[in-house]
Amino acid sequence: MDTIRNRRSIRKYTAQPVPQELVTRLLEAAMSAPSAGNEQPWEFIVITDRELLQAITKVHPYSQMLKEAPLAVVVCGNLEREKYPGFWVEDCSAATENILLEAEDIGLGGVWLGVYPHDERVKGLAELFGLPSSVVPLSIVALGYPAEKKPPAERFDPSRVHTNRW
Repeated sequence: MDTIRNRRSIRKYTAQPVPQELVTRLLEAAMSAPSAGNEQPWEFIVITDRELLQAITKVHPYSQMLKEAPLAVVVCGNLEREKYPGFWVEDCSAATENILLEAEDIGLGGVWLGVYPHDERVKGLAELFGLPSSVVPLSIVALGYPAEKKPPAERFDPSRVHTNRW
């Protein structure tokens, strides 16, 4: 629970690069997510190239933190791997959240940048990364060593809980 509660959206990073061992841990966490029919329709693009990180900021209006982040992971759904159409969104969302939780657990900060269903973002990233037509970018996770600290958020709201009926 500490990792879940302490995870916050971090948008400021140090310049320290993220070692490959930690990138692998993030991807292992992502691929440990549940998926409909165990199809695991995800694909991941790991970005460390400064020019590509800058290029994303021209495609995604809320991605300015990538100008200083040392790492980003684009989480994509491969529609050819779908067993149950449409569930790739849920599957890749679970993978995205796992990346964020693992980042918190290993001392990194991250923030989820939504891509799908915004057509201009989907198209822009597809062009930037040369994605096949069957691969749809769902999210980008900006990652790095945090240059800001945020206290845990207290979001539990019992008024949003309904038992047995609305």
